[in-house]
Amino acid sequence: MFDGPEPIYVQIAQMIRAQVLAGELKEEEQVMSTTQFATTFRINPATAQKAFAGLVEEGVLYKRRGLGMFVAPKARERLLDDHRNRYFEEVLAPALQEADVLGISTDEVVAYVLGAVGRRKHTTEES
Repeated sequence: MFDGPEPIYVQIAQMIRAQVLAGELKEEEQVMSTTQFATTFRINPATAQKAFAGLVEEGVLYKRRGLGMFVAPKARERLLDDHRNRYFEEVLAPALQEADVLGISTDEVVAYVLGAVGRRKHTTEES
């Protein structure tokens, strides 16, 4: 399961973030305990704890004393905002810089994007 190049605690955090983003884990929903996580995925409980601690620090999860970990209110919205911001900074800004280098005007970029959106809608409607 956790066979990527990143440390396991990072992969766990990414998995939980993805579940929150996809709506699989909802606000105020309880998540598996670190012990359950460790047992289920056969990992060290300290590894699961490190992932959960990072998610608490990010505001994705919070702890209810004696009850366990829960998805924080507005966690999905915060994650979406973060992903949108990263998209603009890491994907769109470099693409626009490249377009500028290539002499592609803002109008051409906008026309292309609007055309691509139209093509995507048309393809989706046919399905």
